[in-house]
Amino acid sequence: MTRFYLDYNATAPVRPEVRDSVVRALDLGNPSAVHEDGRKARAAVENARAAIASFCGAVPEGVVFTSGGTEACNLAMRLRAAPAGNVTRVLISAVEHAAVGQAALASGLEVTRLPVDARGVVDLMGLDEALAQPAPALVCIMLANNETGVVQPIADIAARVKAHGSLLFCDAVQAAGKIPLNLAVLGCDALAVSGHKIGAPMGTGALAVRPGLVVPPAINGGGQELGRRGGSENVAGIVGFGVAAGLSVHDDDESDRIAVLRDEMEAALRARVADIHIFSADAPRLPNTSCFGLAGLHSETVVMALDLAGISVSAGAACSSGKVSRSHVLDAMGVEHDLSSGAIRVSLGRDTQVQACDRLVETWTTLAARLERPAAQ
Repeated sequence: MTRFYLDYNATAPVRPEVRDSVVRALDLGNPSAVHEDGRKARAAVENARAAIASFCGAVPEGVVFTSGGTEACNLAMRLRAAPAGNVTRVLISAVEHAAVGQAALASGLEVTRLPVDARGVVDLMGLDEALAQPAPALVCIMLANNETGVVQPIADIAARVKAHGSLLFCDAVQAAGKIPLNLAVLGCDALAVSGHKIGAPMGTGALAVRPGLVVPPAINGGGQELGRRGGSENVAGIVGFGVAAGLSVHDDDESDRIAVLRDEMEAALRARVADIHIFSADAPRLPNTSCFGLAGLHSETVVMALDLAGISVSAGAACSSGKVSRSHVLDAMGVEHDLSSGAIRVSLGRDTQVQACDRLVETWTTLAARLERPAAQ
C-alpha cells in the first residue's frame, strides 16, 4: 500500500540537496579552530548564516543558530536589554505554541495571555488594553498557528507594540517556507525559525534579531555565536539549514499549487459531509494547512484509522510527547469540546499530490458516515 504523508507541519522530509550538503559537511572541522580546517568550517557556517539572514529578511550578524525552534523561542525570552528598557512582563497570545507559553512562564516575568476571536485571530483591542500599562513588555505572537494555519496581522500588531515602547517577538517556525518572511516588513524585533520545518535536519534553528537588540546568552560557554549561545556549532546541520533556506525562497509556485490542493480537498469534504467544521476557514491561513472536525468523532481514533489507511496526519492538539490532548488553540477560539475532540490537522507539502488528498477524503468521510446523527426534522 502506498503511504501518503500529510503532516508537513510536524516536520518536512529532508530535501535531497540538503542531505547531500549535510554528508559533505560532516568532514568539516571545528569552526572555532584557527587552522585551515577550522577556517573552512567557519566559512561554511557563515555562508549558512547569510542564507538564513536572507531567508528571514535580517542581517547576518543578527542570526543566532540554536538547536531548533524551541531553543530559539526560549532565547527570545531574554530580549530584555533593549532601548525600550528592561521589560518586566510578557504578553502572549492564547494560541501560542508550548515553546513560547512554557518559556514565558519560566521567565520569571509577569505573564498576560491575549485573547483571540472565534477565527483564532488576536483581539487587537485586547492587545491595546494590555499595552496601555506603563511597564514595557515583550509581546510574543506567532506569525502562523501550527494547528489551524491562521496567519496573524503581525505588521499591524508591530505598529501598536512599537507605539507603546515595547518589543515584539514572532514565532515564525510554522510560517517559514510557506509564506515570505521579512523581519523589517513584519516590524518585529526578533523571529524564530526551525530547520526541520523547511526540509533541513532536526536539531537546527535560529533566532533572527534586528540590529541594536541585545541577546543575553542562555547557554554560557566558549563565546560562540558572538557570545549569544555557547557550545561548538552543529556545522553539518547548520550547512543543511542554509541550503534548505535557499531552496525555500523559490517555493512560491509550490505554495500556490498546494493551496489549490488544500482548497479542493476541503470542498470535497464539505460536499460529502455537510456538518463538517473547518476551523478558521474564514481567516487568513497558511496555504498548506487544514484543521477540521466533526462532533462525535475522536481525534485519536481518526488518526489511527487514517494511519491504517496509509495516511499520516496529526491530531489538532498533537504534542511533543506523542500523546493526543485537548487543543488549547481550539479552546481559546471557543470551540465546544465535543467538536474540538475530533479535530485533526492535515498539512500538505512539496511532495503532496492529488491522490493523497483523495484518499484522505475517502477515508475520513467513511469514518464520518459511521456516526449516528439525529434525523433531520
